[in-house]
Amino acid sequence: MSEFEQNDVNMFDLLICLTKAVDLISHELENHHQQVAYLALRIAEQLRLPVEQKKDLILAGLLHDVGTISLDERLELIENEPLTAQNHALRGAKLIEGFSPLHHAADIIRFHHVPWNYGEGNFFQGNRVSQLSHILHLADRVAVLTGSNQNILGKVKEIRKAILSQKGRNFQPELADAFLEISAQEYIWLDLVYSPLIYILPKAVTFDTLELSLDEVIGLTGIFSNIIDSRSPFTAYHSAGVASTAEKLAELAGFSEVECKMMLVAGNLHDLGKLAVRREVLEKQDRLNAEEFNEIRSHTFHTYRLLELIKGFETINQWASFHHEKLNGKGYPFHLKGANIPLGSRIMAVADIFTAISENRPYRQGMEQQEVVSVLQSMVGDGAICPKVVALLLSNYELIDETRKTAQQKARYSFTVSLTETRKKSAILQIEEDSSVNFLPEDEELKV
Repeated sequence: MSEFEQNDVNMFDLLICLTKAVDLISHELENHHQQVAYLALRIAEQLRLPVEQKKDLILAGLLHDVGTISLDERLELIENEPLTAQNHALRGAKLIEGFSPLHHAADIIRFHHVPWNYGEGNFFQGNRVSQLSHILHLADRVAVLTGSNQNILGKVKEIRKAILSQKGRNFQPELADAFLEISAQEYIWLDLVYSPLIYILPKAVTFDTLELSLDEVIGLTGIFSNIIDSRSPFTAYHSAGVASTAEKLAELAGFSEVECKMMLVAGNLHDLGKLAVRREVLEKQDRLNAEEFNEIRSHTFHTYRLLELIKGFETINQWASFHHEKLNGKGYPFHLKGANIPLGSRIMAVADIFTAISENRPYRQGMEQQEVVSVLQSMVGDGAICPKVVALLLSNYELIDETRKTAQQKARYSFTVSLTETRKKSAILQIEEDSSVNFLPEDEELKV
């Protein structure tokens, strides 16, 4: 039954999926990650850097803005490069540094908004800043100037002039010269606005050494989960709760060890498409109007199309993306019915509902057991969710609820510690510019 029993998953495919998901936050920023990765690669080629450094630069380019947790922040980075730009670089590095295949990419991302400043940019807060971080910085700024302009060749002179004017001040001279050298080649610019640009990157540098085991996929998709949930305090740690609940239900239902791990991956990714939903819609406490509800209903479709990009994820995709389908055919977005909904998808649907009504949110406390049971049984009565899965949950209620709570507490602790650490470093950066800035208490939660 499992694709993973025959094949590993290519990390490049997963990262492309993530970057395309992050790009859903705004069409204005579409393809920005791919453009940065591509430009960083071409600059590295001009400098004749080793192939491993080229790979790390591509990975860093694809992930460099994962620390931007709001649309406003991303747009601000596009319009200018404020002092606070370093904050999201620190957050992004912290999100991915614990995943060993991305450790070097995290080091590059951490300082990718540090200006060269006539050599002072060799160090930041006592840390050595890699030349690769400065390459990423240059590539990012060029990509911002490029945008998605189809008449890009007409802008080349203006972009070259802008980079030349910042040589030495913002950009390391050697890197600026390398960029100016390659910028004379039209194909570089045409590649940047070519769609799909993503298919050029793996051909430029072989990524056959980036195959991930299922356990590594769990680790990487756990990062995806953090990014999805960090957009709003209203949904913080939701994916962690759904994933652990679904995994435990799958185990109790007799799924194999491999299938249970696949369920955990599916749970991590089930709300990936919510990156396309406006934050104000996600956080609305009142009843959604028709337009807002339609926007919400699109999220599982986006999840499905994004996960289609990953070879070997066919089963995981179904389990993740069909969690709002209903047995009576009244779900969305495919209106599957009865036997057409796989058992894994039925488990995910129940896990999602159970977690949503049980967890605490900023505007309300989670339901008590009696209320939860009533809601689930009512939905079974309406023909919406699977009675066998609900019966399995109710007969193991305490075990499953404790599993959910433990997973969400662990996610909360990890995320809070990470952001507190990042916040301290960000505060140091502010203090260097403004002595009136004070540290925030360690126990104060950062609302994101």
